[in-house]
Amino acid sequence: MAEARISVDQKEFLCAVCLDLLKDPVTTSCGHSYCKICITDCWDQEDQKRVYSCPQCRQTFSPRPALARNTMLAEVVEKVKKTRLSADCVAGAGDVQCDVCTGRKYKAVKSCLVCLNSYCQNHLEQHENLFRGKRHNLTEATGRLQEMICQKHEKLLEVFCRTDQKCICMMCTFIEHKNHDIVSAAEQRTEKKKQLKETQKTLQQRIQQREKDLQQLRETVESHKVSLEKKRSLSQIIRNTILILCLTPFRLQNCLNSTWH
Repeated sequence: MAEARISVDQKEFLCAVCLDLLKDPVTTSCGHSYCKICITDCWDQEDQKRVYSCPQCRQTFSPRPALARNTMLAEVVEKVKKTRLSADCVAGAGDVQCDVCTGRKYKAVKSCLVCLNSYCQNHLEQHENLFRGKRHNLTEATGRLQEMICQKHEKLLEVFCRTDQKCICMMCTFIEHKNHDIVSAAEQRTEKKKQLKETQKTLQQRIQQREKDLQQLRETVESHKVSLEKKRSLSQIIRNTILILCLTPFRLQNCLNSTWH
């Protein structure tokens, strides 16, 4: 028998308190569902009154109802979450792929500088649960993890040698770069950002000055054009005047000749 498929809006499975997909969903006796932690927090704030209400329909309960996990709803939400992942989080061209996914690769959201792996949202949650309480250095997903690790000591490149102008690991500071000018990579990044900002400001000022000079040049050229046009017009008037003055005696002579005849 073919499996029935029902199209459901994901909004139907959002918690009305945190506005995210339900996590560990529980359902109150009035029929509304919430993340267990969300409704628990709401009711904890109402403990003094000893009257507990549904955040949506405002129906009240006393004593405080016991909350049981809605197993069926939890399974549906898990399927919705996987559907959303399939639709939105499949790694495309230029995306960093999850190193743990098998088969279809999902888009990585974080990279671990300790494990040297990148993780999609699902595998990131597994990673956090597995190493809960342990310090793992997470960063934005990057496909350049190997470039952030010292090839000689396999340690994170977390310091910068100003003497040799390169990123190094802590082991390097005791051996090849002993007695060198060393700062943290974060401090060097801050300094570089500051220098870059100042450089950009200087370049912007130069561009603005060049634009101002160009505008002045355009105005000067336009002014010369107007002046040249006026000179041409004046020259034409002078030529016409001279021509008229030169022709006037001949016209008068002709007039006199015609009169005497």
